[in-house]
Amino acid sequence: MRPQDIVPDHQNEVQVNGLTVRKGSVGAFLASVRHWQDPASSAAIRATAEADLRALLPGLHALGLFQILAARDPALQRLIDAAA
Repeated sequence: MRPQDIVPDHQNEVQVNGLTVRKGSVGAFLASVRHWQDPASSAAIRATAEADLRALLPGLHALGLFQILAARDPALQRLIDAAA
């Protein structure tokens, strides 16, 4: 399966279990995790990253991402589990 088979090039989002999941959500999740876990990030950056993560998690759960993948970081896994 190729990315365009999931979200065609002309489309920016898909509906999954009643939720809108935007193209780039997995990439945004990964970038936010990096900021959230970076000890050099300021408290404001970490807070913004956590808010972004919380906003992304319902859609990523709807996609089934966490039925396949688990976080190695226990704090991140708790955040993921809390959104399930």
